[in-house]
Amino acid sequence: MTMPTPNALLLISTTCPHCPAMLSALADLVKQGVIGRLEAVNLEQHPEVGQSLGVRTVPWVRIGRIELAGVHSKAELADWATKADSESGMADYFHMLLKVGQLPRAQALIEADADLLAAVLPIVGNVDASLNVRLGAGVLLENFAGSEPLRALLPRLGELSQHEDARVRADASHYLGLTGDAAARPWLDARLTDEDADVREIAAESLQGISD
Repeated sequence: MTMPTPNALLLISTTCPHCPAMLSALADLVKQGVIGRLEAVNLEQHPEVGQSLGVRTVPWVRIGRIELAGVHSKAELADWATKADSESGMADYFHMLLKVGQLPRAQALIEADADLLAAVLPIVGNVDASLNVRLGAGVLLENFAGSEPLRALLPRLGELSQHEDARVRADASHYLGLTGDAAARPWLDARLTDEDADVREIAAESLQGISD
């Protein structure tokens, strides 16, 4: 399935030394069809735009749902544009936000569109993700405990509960319990005999929280 071409919003100022390069790079991406439409706003002329978006420094760009502050190369901008609204792209974006301590931004995006919760799962399965990033992913999922958006992810969480890495199996078992759905039982029952003690313990605890 071909992803729609994203549009971009660029905020600049007259005195910004890096803004012309960003504007030029994004304009080239429009010419190449990587970005559908580009809107550039000079905050000195329209400060209300920056205020409404909570932007304090320029250059700042939004490509699809992805917001990037500071200077970025044309290659970086093109990469974000090609995956701006895909699940893998949003997973990369959430990973970046969590890595730099911007959990509230990720939370706001998912609260506005619960379908984006699925983009957190690749982080759960990423054994190379740092502890802070994994903890942040946990907060995002725990915010939806017992909700339909989380229950919709049950099959994928079940797959993660069979991951070769014990940390992933443990986390997935915890999130399976948070669904509160009896359909999670077979996945959790299978983890009661897991080779890892932590996984076995978490699976047992999760089962206790699921009603028949």
